[in-house]
Amino acid sequence: MTERYSDDFDIPVLAAGESPLHGYRGEVDDESLVGIPAGVSIAISREAGARGATIARRAGEKLGWEVFSQDMLEYGAQSASLREEVLSKLPSKATEWVDEQLQTLLDQPNISRHPNLVDLARLVLALGAQGNVILLGRGAGFLLPSRSTLHVRLVAPLPDRITYMSQWLRLTEEEAAEQVRKRDNRRTDFLATHFHRKPNDVHLYDLIVNTSRFGEERSADLVVAAAKAKMLAILGME
Repeated sequence: MTERYSDDFDIPVLAAGESPLHGYRGEVDDESLVGIPAGVSIAISREAGARGATIARRAGEKLGWEVFSQDMLEYGAQSASLREEVLSKLPSKATEWVDEQLQTLLDQPNISRHPNLVDLARLVLALGAQGNVILLGRGAGFLLPSRSTLHVRLVAPLPDRITYMSQWLRLTEEEAAEQVRKRDNRRTDFLATHFHRKPNDVHLYDLIVNTSRFGEERSADLVVAAAKAKMLAILGME
């Protein structure tokens, strides 16, 4: 297996041509699916260099949930056969839910109808239907229903993010600053183009964590605690 690294440089992802969704938990039969979605999903948005990939991985380990990086989501969105494989392993009721949610999204005037986004949305909704997953980037928090999704934003002061980027990529401070700027701009443009949203709008998120203040481990703990609180809130609604 050939490894490269995601935007935050510390979670290996597979090279082109290899399936990054190998960890999908397989078919869930109708009897075991209590509700749809079957559990809470965590959608993580992050500033470049805020250590989002590491924190997502640590939160996944603490919860025992699968983590799907931006690279994984992009790969799945581009692979029709992989999307169909994921959908085929869902119960029929969950597949119907995915179709209904997708149509609801497309009916919203602020959501792009670009074919690539539609394919991404279908994949994200399929993963969200199974629940107990962490999705990093690609606007997942705007694609999944807020009721069953913990929408997290990870931030850090710019100097800290530049330092982190410099260390991981072995760049000068000036080069690292340019990388941070480019990555932030790409993510901002993606959300603006497809969702008409600004990532720095604090009202979009359930939880915002300054990862420099708390560090990777405690930031992951905060995400886990918030996910558990979200589960309790859902149970209280039912």
